[in-house]
Amino acid sequence: MPIVAVDCFASQPRKVALIVLLSAFSCLVSSLVASDNWQVSGNSELEITAYSSDGQFSRQHYHGNFSLALKPEFYWEADKGDDNFIFTPFLRFDQRDDERSHGDIRELSWTQVRHEWEFHGGIRKVFWGVTEFNHLVDIINQTDGVESFDGEEKLGQPMVAISKVNPWGIIDAYILLGFRERTFAGAAGRLRGSSVIDADRAQYESGREEEHIDFALRWSHSFNVFDLGLYRFDGTDRAPLLNPLTVKGTTVLIPYYQQMSQTGMDLQATIDSWLWKLEAIHKDTTTDNYLAAQAGFEYTFYGIRESVVDIGVLLEYGWDERGENATAIAQNDLYL
Repeated sequence: MPIVAVDCFASQPRKVALIVLLSAFSCLVSSLVASDNWQVSGNSELEITAYSSDGQFSRQHYHGNFSLALKPEFYWEADKGDDNFIFTPFLRFDQRDDERSHGDIRELSWTQVRHEWEFHGGIRKVFWGVTEFNHLVDIINQTDGVESFDGEEKLGQPMVAISKVNPWGIIDAYILLGFRERTFAGAAGRLRGSSVIDADRAQYESGREEEHIDFALRWSHSFNVFDLGLYRFDGTDRAPLLNPLTVKGTTVLIPYYQQMSQTGMDLQATIDSWLWKLEAIHKDTTTDNYLAAQAGFEYTFYGIRESVVDIGVLLEYGWDERGENATAIAQNDLYL
């Protein structure tokens, strides 16, 4: 297990996170062997896709593709749940796209709960946000772009985090030990643009590149029908600029990761069968300084014709003050 982790996260900050985690794991492993407080679960996925026509670009001239994914999960707890350890590896094999055949550690973390405090160390997944079609405020983890094009799948992030529960809200502080580059479809992938994204040539604004340490602070609280979250993030932008470069007569796109500061909020009101949702950010980089928001509602019809079937209706609007110059998908769009 440690060998796989080091291979996946080779840079120095990631090694620090692994040393912290594996030190804790070494203390717990003897108890794990002798204890019944552990669970093994997970899922596997067989994906077969078929196309009626050849792809538009070279290396896409096929009509079928096979893919297999495995994601087991190992969970152990002690001290009545106050200490727990989770390990979730992920592996995918894709018949056509070499870039989609990849492995990742989604989670490899230890959590300790003490009264109003929680400590987290290792590789984790943290989700922020309330909207469905565009996750503006979800900034901690990097998008796994070869898994899905909607931004739902994320790579594991090495971190140390502390949470404090107060009567006036929860404070979460994060030190993110190193940066994960976004994954992109390869030349043989069907879901890509006209130019291949060459992630191996990624460039950075920071001289420390992927070893840059990021910081985040978040406050969240629930009152009456409202759930509110406010946060500040300083570090490497998860969404790279894609700059064209001609390599041996072929134009490819090179990811360029800027440094950024982002302040955001998410708000949800639960009123009977209604969920009213809002996410908003202010993002500041070398090339941009702008506001963006995603807002809408979700209404659920429960027990259609007295059955177990529910129907949910979602409507959201995405806005970006940069308009047509926006690099994001949602800049003046309606989702239903």
